[in-house]
Amino acid sequence: MASISVFVCFITLVFCFATGSVAKKEEGRIYELRKGDFSAKFTKWGASIVSVVLPDKHGKLADVVLGYDSAKEYKNDTTNFGAIVGRVANRIGGAQFTLNGTHYKLVANDGKNTLHGGPKGFGKVAWRVSKYKKGGHSPYIMFSYHSLDGEEGFPGDLIATVTYMLVGDYQLIVTMKAKALNKATPVNLAQHAYWNLGGHTSGDILSNEIQIFGSHITPVDKELIPTGKIVSVKGTPYDFLKPCTIGSNINKLPSGFDINYVLDDIAPNKVGLAAMVHHKKSGRMLELYTNAPGLQFYTANSLKDVKGKGGFVYQAHAALCLETQGFPDSVNHPNFPSQIVTPGKSYHHSMLFKFSIGA
Repeated sequence: MASISVFVCFITLVFCFATGSVAKKEEGRIYELRKGDFSAKFTKWGASIVSVVLPDKHGKLADVVLGYDSAKEYKNDTTNFGAIVGRVANRIGGAQFTLNGTHYKLVANDGKNTLHGGPKGFGKVAWRVSKYKKGGHSPYIMFSYHSLDGEEGFPGDLIATVTYMLVGDYQLIVTMKAKALNKATPVNLAQHAYWNLGGHTSGDILSNEIQIFGSHITPVDKELIPTGKIVSVKGTPYDFLKPCTIGSNINKLPSGFDINYVLDDIAPNKVGLAAMVHHKKSGRMLELYTNAPGLQFYTANSLKDVKGKGGFVYQAHAALCLETQGFPDSVNHPNFPSQIVTPGKSYHHSMLFKFSIGA
């Protein structure tokens, strides 16, 4: 009997060691999608975009997303490079809200406010790879995450998924879905990639030309919490209704752009054009389409001495973020579009990044 017990213990130890090694290997894995000379890489940490590679007008390939070399670095990341942020992206004032008569106190991580779901928001956890097809006509990968009732203070269990798919010529589709299982809850997922169409090592994005199809913004207070107003961009540095360089207006602001635009061409169940970016030197252009009502335009103001891929050090304005979303702090502003998802109902947020190469 003693020998049998020893044998069982030995087998158990071997099994635990083997499964632990597999789990550790999966944690460090980078997943690639490839379609011709267009490719993208991902990690399960935050379901993050690690790279997007495409040619310039001379056929030279470059990675146009800021990030890190290894999956481990995403585990400890503080910038949200390429991550899916949530359960509620952006800020919630006072880290609290009331829903159906119940007051919920969240975990604050941005002064007294909650940012991107809290210190252990969706961008800080390991997602599960549900489906993966590396190549073919429409390669894709799906990540899923089960957020528990009470996680970071939010009510109810929530199943979230994000699917990345390469289609057509240089097109990346991002589909974010979520389902509330047992309680009504706010849901606002956003893709937080840092884009630099000149390539992630090309320096700042101030010469990039941008057009944003939003004639209004939701102004914020000194803590970047919306005031509840919706105001026109006319006559302000935020007016990108006509294409112009980012650098032409950025010096009119204290540190750069970090504001939510109210998109003009968006309606329920409709995908519209949110923004266009053009990098003249490389010829690369990006068109962004979405079904979300808002767009957070952020010029990486807080980056400072961040060591990224290949040892390159990123500084402020090394990239731009185009985060389509529900309006920030919507749970505390009844005049903003609701982000509440009830059991039996689904959340669906789509983005299409359409790249092209001009002369």
